[in-house]
Amino acid sequence: MEKLIRFSTSDLSKITNHRSGEVKFGEKMIVIPKEQDVVSFLKKCTQQFVLFGIPEDIGVRANYGRPGTASAWENAIKSIANIQHNRFCRGSEIVVLGQLNVSQEMNEVQGLDFHNIQDRKKMSELVVKIDKEVSHLIATIVKAGKTPIVIGGGHNNAYGNIKGTALANGKPINAINFDAHSDFRILEGRHSGNGFSYAYEEGFLKNYFIFGLHECYTSKSVLKELKEIENRVRFNTYDEINIRREKIFEQELIIAHDFIKNDCYGIEIDLDAIPNIACSAMTLSGFSVEELRRFIYFFGKHPNATYIHICEGAPTLDHDKNNHLIGKLIGYLITDFIKAKIEVEN
Repeated sequence: MEKLIRFSTSDLSKITNHRSGEVKFGEKMIVIPKEQDVVSFLKKCTQQFVLFGIPEDIGVRANYGRPGTASAWENAIKSIANIQHNRFCRGSEIVVLGQLNVSQEMNEVQGLDFHNIQDRKKMSELVVKIDKEVSHLIATIVKAGKTPIVIGGGHNNAYGNIKGTALANGKPINAINFDAHSDFRILEGRHSGNGFSYAYEEGFLKNYFIFGLHECYTSKSVLKELKEIENRVRFNTYDEINIRREKIFEQELIIAHDFIKNDCYGIEIDLDAIPNIACSAMTLSGFSVEELRRFIYFFGKHPNATYIHICEGAPTLDHDKNNHLIGKLIGYLITDFIKAKIEVEN
């Protein structure tokens, strides 16, 4: 836990806009006191959800993407702290753990050029270092019987989420990925485009479903690979559902869920699947925010939903006047997940 920067009561107070007659999440979410051991506290506390951030964009850089995802955590936690605490959703259900300290890795990546083979190799090595920290932290949270809510960072962190959950459970897990891309690219060194293929190859990922793949942005080689392992990895495409209308969104939710529901599964959300969201790979065509929220609620409403990871948002790539909106969106997605999980538990 030495790479964890814990959130404090003071940190929460600074980002919460207190207003008379209102109660905000920032006034009700709890943090782990400095003098207490993280593992012991998580095992004893009554809160189910553990929130933390991974403020990095190294995996994105290594995948030829635009940096900026490192800014999502700070942006999101400010918005989350100012959600209204009420009977629909309670901030008191959440432990704000803090963020992974990736400052050294972020400093090392500055000045590296992904067009340079040696620099790209160095980026991949830095991603591997972060992988280890993410998987350790996720395993710790899951072993304590809690539900991780992870804010990235790049989608490279899916690997650590999957590995950590698998290690905590002692067996491979399943995953559902709401994404325009498969992130099942070749094992060419770690980056944001191959978190799932590495997890699959190393035996941490069992069944994997990609929801809403964009047909024009998936390579022939990836499609061929997916066809060869369709007993374990399946997908539908955005074009099938919302353009040609060959498939129905609600029915596809059920089909995808049937493929993963019999084991613990992670919910992976890549914000580049939503139009006009500032990301490393921003799109102009895709599912709506409302469809994404319904997706999260649907998959969160099952006891085998083990974690949620929201990634690839890049507030620093947005217009200055609107760069708070990604954090606000993440707040909606997190509360949808919490409401779904609490409903199934009750």
